[in-house]
Amino acid sequence: MVPELADPAVPSTVPAHLAAVGELARAAAVETADGEAGQVGEAVAVRAEDVPDAATHYFAADKPGYRGWYWAVTVAGPEGDVNVSEVVLLPGPESVVAPTWVPWTERLRAEDLGPGDLLPVEEDDERLVPAHAALDPDEEEAAEAPEPGPGVREVGDELGMGRPRVMSREGRLDAAVRWSGGDFGPGADMARAASAHCGTCGFYLPVAGSLRAAFGVCGNGNVPADGHVVHAEYGCGGHSEMQVDSGSIIAVADLVYDDGVEMEPETTGSGG
Repeated sequence: MVPELADPAVPSTVPAHLAAVGELARAAAVETADGEAGQVGEAVAVRAEDVPDAATHYFAADKPGYRGWYWAVTVAGPEGDVNVSEVVLLPGPESVVAPTWVPWTERLRAEDLGPGDLLPVEEDDERLVPAHAALDPDEEEAAEAPEPGPGVREVGDELGMGRPRVMSREGRLDAAVRWSGGDFGPGADMARAASAHCGTCGFYLPVAGSLRAAFGVCGNGNVPADGHVVHAEYGCGGHSEMQVDSGSIIAVADLVYDDGVEMEPETTGSGG
């Protein structure tokens, strides 16, 4: 990126013999532009470099498709022996440039993977560790996992029954954060409107391992969360203990007798 244009209030630190070779720098820029002098515009600034006897001349670039760019021509050498070191095009503050490159592993989204696509996992993926490195269970797992008998791990590895890699602690925490902030986490609109949480629902199937206390799979086929990993504090209107009032929903008015006969109160003690 081209540095800010020189402030006229700041005295220049460019050696005089380097500042005086503007025509040499312009000629080098024109040569780089395939000899088209019209692509090299007016001189914009001269800046000293961090090394002795070196400076860069900046010219506006009138090259098609490079609006806001500058030719940067670096010259160097002692007085009387100045040569061109480098000629490049650099973007300016208002130029149109490509966005910052992002590795494909960070650009990829789950919905990008289609049938037949392959998504290789890097060898040093921090979400995975060798299975033998996960022999020491988390504190939560240790409380519920039985102690394996002697040689169980060795026999399992020999027979190929174990997985080469399993999720690391970092991988599980990453999954927990992602699930908690997703559509089936405690902050979802559905969860905030629910009167009960999944943790108390009969359709809630807790996952195994260290995430058991916070996550499970919904098994209610009548709700959108069916088959998805849900947070224990997620909830919806399909809770197993949700009871529907089976009473009449039609308001019944007070009973009124009306047969067209006016009733007169009976009087006592009438004389004849």
